[in-house]
Amino acid sequence: MRWWSVANFVSNAGTWMQLTVQNLLVLQITGSAAATGLSMSVQAAPALLISVFGGAAVDRWPRKLTAAVSQALLGAVAFVTALMVALDRLDMGSLMVLAAVTGVIATVDGPACSLLGNDLVPREDVPSAIGVGALVHQAGRLTGAALAGVTVGLLGTAAAYAANGLSFLFVASVIPFLRPARGAIRHAGAAEEHGAQDTMSVREGLTFFARRPRLLTLAGVTGVSAVFGRNYQLTLAVLVTGPLAGGAGSFGTVSTVLAVGGIVGAVLGARLRRPSVRVVGALAAAGGLLQVVAGLSPSLAVLLVMVLPMAVVESVSDTAGTAVLQTDPPAHMRGRVLGVWGSIGTVWGLGGPPALGLLMELAGARGALIAGGLIIAGTIGAGHLLRERRAAVPRVSPVANLETAA
Repeated sequence: MRWWSVANFVSNAGTWMQLTVQNLLVLQITGSAAATGLSMSVQAAPALLISVFGGAAVDRWPRKLTAAVSQALLGAVAFVTALMVALDRLDMGSLMVLAAVTGVIATVDGPACSLLGNDLVPREDVPSAIGVGALVHQAGRLTGAALAGVTVGLLGTAAAYAANGLSFLFVASVIPFLRPARGAIRHAGAAEEHGAQDTMSVREGLTFFARRPRLLTLAGVTGVSAVFGRNYQLTLAVLVTGPLAGGAGSFGTVSTVLAVGGIVGAVLGARLRRPSVRVVGALAAAGGLLQVVAGLSPSLAVLLVMVLPMAVVESVSDTAGTAVLQTDPPAHMRGRVLGVWGSIGTVWGLGGPPALGLLMELAGARGALIAGGLIIAGTIGAGHLLRERRAAVPRVSPVANLETAA
């Protein structure tokens, strides 16, 4: 697990280095911010369309081999991009194609690597392992974004893509040496226990997800939070530079506090032993209320005080939700469940920022934060009350009805 964490830190740093450079590269090629957004959408689009098939492949194929091959393929795409940049042969069309290929591979790589990490620890330590993964992700994101500017300044844009390619190859080279921990869930054994490989259909995964109330509730809670909150890089940027009259430096401070809060939340999330949908909902509602208070902040200092707990609550909620998602389904279904989740999450990722942007146009930055937070807390609270009311209704058995009639 330590080797896997180190490998993922290196990979995350390389990925965020490439993402940072790619946005700058698109702007350099086209001079259009809209084109930058389009390149990100093209890379995310495959997750919307074929994540369910990628999840089914992860359930069907040997997990270590699947993860190693997908990492090697992602590395190859990064090296091809680096070569085209170095030769000055990369245009917008070829960049879009490479982004789409990366997105397709990621539909398999994401669930394969997530579940592979869970295989390395005993069953009772899976929530803690997910928390460690969240911590590694946050640390890699900070490191990659910082290294991007240094790498481009010293070695050029192609070097950032080459570094990302090396990071993928490093992960692929580590995977063959990983061994499941004693007491870990064995993927192959679970598959054999629940039937032959040819029964692992996409339809079975969709049906399982649709009939699992816990997963549907988790999807609803995460969805409303993703659309009306969480996009703090957008809402807080407008709030800081607008009503609070701050500049780019002030927003940089806010972003740093958000990152620190994410790391603290990941550490706290790693200590969760029995995460549940109820915990995720409570944390999401609390985050919504904190967002309301942040929207009312009269100064940058007050906003900074509120941003830290907002980020901590969001990070713990994400860790708890991921733990439920990866442990609630039986082992032989988890790849497909993650595939379905990938498609749902892409809908939120593509639709959330435009919806929030429209809300900001209508109500301003403060209004969007306040209204969004109230919607999150109100929706989750109403859902909880409805569930409690249904649970309180006594269920009369048919036998009792017959006895009453007699």
